[in-house]
Amino acid sequence: MTDTTSQPALPDRLSVNPRSQHYVEAIFEHEIGIKINGKERFDVEEYCISEGWVKAPSHKALDRRGQPLVMTVKGTVEVFYK
Repeated sequence: MTDTTSQPALPDRLSVNPRSQHYVEAIFEHEIGIKINGKERFDVEEYCISEGWVKAPSHKALDRRGQPLVMTVKGTVEVFYK
C-alpha cells in the first residue's frame, strides 16, 4: 500500500525540466502517472490539468539549443501517484 501522508499534493501544472518555473523537486521523489484521454503516457514533459493539455517530445526533432521539440496534446488530463 502507498502511504499518501508523505506525498505532496499534485499541482495543477508541473514540468520535468529543472529550469522551468513549474518544476517541483519534491514531487519527483515519488512515481507519478499521467493519463490523457484515458490512456497513460510515459513521455510527458509538462502538463496542465485546468487547461487540459500535456507536452510530449516529438521523435527526433531538436531545437537550436539541442532540446527535443515538444508537441501539445489536448484532452482530459488525470494525474496520480503510482
